[in-house]
Amino acid sequence: MTKDRLGALKAAQSEDEGDDDMHMDAANAQFMEEFFEQVEEIRGSVDLIASNVEEVKKKHSAILSNPVNDPKTKEELDELMASIKRTANKVRGKLKLIENAIEHDESSGSANADLRIRKTQHSTLSRRFVEVMTDYNKTQTDYRERCKGRIQRQLDIAGKQVGDEDLEEMIESGNPGVFTQGIITDTQQAKQTLADIEARHNDIMKLESSIRELHDMFMDMAMLVESQGEMVDRIEYNVEHAKEFVDRAVADTKKAVQYQSKARRVSLLSYILNGNLEPQALKSMRNSVRKE
Repeated sequence: MTKDRLGALKAAQSEDEGDDDMHMDAANAQFMEEFFEQVEEIRGSVDLIASNVEEVKKKHSAILSNPVNDPKTKEELDELMASIKRTANKVRGKLKLIENAIEHDESSGSANADLRIRKTQHSTLSRRFVEVMTDYNKTQTDYRERCKGRIQRQLDIAGKQVGDEDLEEMIESGNPGVFTQGIITDTQQAKQTLADIEARHNDIMKLESSIRELHDMFMDMAMLVESQGEMVDRIEYNVEHAKEFVDRAVADTKKAVQYQSKARRVSLLSYILNGNLEPQALKSMRNSVRKE
């Protein structure tokens, strides 16, 4: 009676443990499903930033190719830049949450396949994000140089010769009045020239403000990606070599099957020539070879 009771208890315990395992597996599956939904959401946000950066480039070209100020295009440019900033901050926040969760699981001793998947996805998203933001930063600095060149040409037209270093100091002063000193504005053309100079100077001021606002976030992400670089490269190397190994194994298997089939045919021919096979055995081997 005691043995039966003990057996029942063990069976019940085993059943409970099985239920616990099932609950854990279901919870992990749900967690990973939600994780990949988050990954897709972040990827979509990064793609949106990349698309907006391309639009920013178009607006820059449109502004610089227009001989007069275009308030509508500038307003659209400001909206694009604000959108990029908002989306970039959201992406950075979400990546930071994933990073913190990974670090927490690592510190608790968890090292399963799901954790490796999360680390790889986080690293891939971070690198893509930094690539897009690097392109945006380059777009801004390129536009700054083009605006600076436009100011230089307009000053030349107005008869004011300014060296590159002096021009840089004038821009950094933040005072548009420094560009009008000593310039006669008694004609419409001269007034338009000065208006264009002030507009380009204002653009540069906005650019520098935008670059400063994103600088800390950009540097934080760049340092993270740099530290992840070796790990990602190693993963990519292993995946590539695993594929090569599988391809080679498949090819070797095909060759082995071909060699086996060829060997059987040679063996059959030898037996026939030597007259060692009975008719029934000959028929059986012939059918076997045909199937191959």
